[in-house]
This record gives sequence, structure tokens and C-alpha cells, in this order.
Amino acid sequence: MNFLRAHNLYKHLYLLLTIILISTPVFSDEDIEKKGFDIAARSDRSDRGFSDSIVKLKMTLRNAAGKESSRSLEIKTFEVQDENIGDKSLVVFDSPRDIKGTALLSHAQILDPDDQWLFLPALKRVKRISSTNKSGPFVGSEFAFEDFTSTELNKYSYKWLRSESCGEFTCDVVERYPRYENSGYTRQISWVDQSVYQVRKLDFYDRKNSLLKTLELNDYREYQDGIWRSHTFIMRNHQTGKSTDLIYSDYKFKTGLTENDFVKGILKRVN
Repeated sequence: MNFLRAHNLYKHLYLLLTIILISTPVFSDEDIEKKGFDIAARSDRSDRGFSDSIVKLKMTLRNAAGKESSRSLEIKTFEVQDENIGDKSLVVFDSPRDIKGTALLSHAQILDPDDQWLFLPALKRVKRISSTNKSGPFVGSEFAFEDFTSTELNKYSYKWLRSESCGEFTCDVVERYPRYENSGYTRQISWVDQSVYQVRKLDFYDRKNSLLKTLELNDYREYQDGIWRSHTFIMRNHQTGKSTDLIYSDYKFKTGLTENDFVKGILKRVN
């Protein structure tokens, strides 16, 4: 390559890099935080208006060797219209026999500790879940107690990271940080599709900031003209090799549940 050709090549490369730099948008920290919140809010608010729901689930627990055990349960949810106040939920196990009647009542809060009570039929007593124990496993699964109340929008601060393909969709990748105390996670990274604004995948990082778990959400179906629900949750623990599947079926909405169906006293009457 003679000097003149090399000079022209470098000149063209310089122009190309200049065009790329000029055409690449530069986001400030405030921009990426606002964009992250806006994407999370759009996803969260796409779910508003369902009032209440009842759904059956099959939970499959799988150890590192692949051995499985299963449980069946029902979840009732009461939607609180004010997004600054968390929803209420009641989880009741139907099987196996040794945990039949075990129930978890949750009143999600935003920055204050969630209120959670666990009823153990073998002991015939209601136990309040301490805010310092919410990172513990729920009935031996890879879901923590806080995973059942952590979907409230204002529990987190957000940061948009990038857009990229995720399966058949294009997703916004958003990092979020718990604003509440005693979380078992330092941060989470979510993939939110740009089509119907649903979370497709969620990575959880532990208190040492190491990747702990990944939740995949599949088989979304639309109810009530815009209410989307995933019917398959798969939570994989990268540090233990264990996993838990939740298979949802028979969703019912606007069943007439009221706040009286989510008071502490209901726990001893669910069976």
C-alpha cells in the first residue's frame, strides 16, 4: 500500500468514526434513570384494572440431581388502585398432605416492610414473617418470601441499560435496585418486551452482587382486553443448581373478592 492510498483509507475511517460518534445518542444519568422508570411503569400499568383474581398453580421443585417433587396451590390477589399502596395476596396449598392448608397472607408495602403472615396447620398458629427473613426460601422453593410481594413499581429505582433481541421480541433491558430494607438482592435486571410490555426474564443478584437466580416467564396469554398473564414461571438458582417451576391455570378475574378476604383472621378459616 503506497502512502497516498493509506492516507485516503485513514481519512475515510476517521470520517466514518466521526459520523458514528455524532449519530450515537448520549444519555445522561438522569435520562437513563427516567427511561428505566418509564419502561417499568408502562409494564406495571399495563396490568392495572384487573380488580381481583384467583388462579390455580402446580409448583415443581427440582434439586441439583434432577429429582422432582410437586405441590398444588391457589393464589388470590386483590388489586389496590393506588399504586403507592401495594396489592394484597393469599397463597393456600392444597397438596401434598403434609403441607395442605399452609397459607401465606401478604400485604405489600412500598418502602415500609411488607406485612406477611404464615399459617402452619400442623402448629395451628399464625406466624408473622420478620422483615429480616424475607429473603428466605418459601416452602423450600427457589422463590423467596419477598418474591411474592416485590412487583410493586415504586419499590425500586431504575436504570435503562440497552435494547436487544430476546427470543422473538425486542426487549428493553432495565436494571432496578430495591429501595426497601432487608432485601436479599442488591439489584435485578429485567428484559421487558416492546410489544405488549411484559417481563420476559429477570436476573437476581445476591448481597455479594453475584448472579443468584434467573426467572423466565413464558406462555403469556391475554385476558380482559389487555391484561396479560404468564402461565409458566421457571426460577433457576445458579449457585445451587436447583430450580422451581410454577405452572398457572384456570385464571379467573373480577370474582368479587374484597379486602375482608385478606385479613389476618382469614388464615385459620381457609380450609
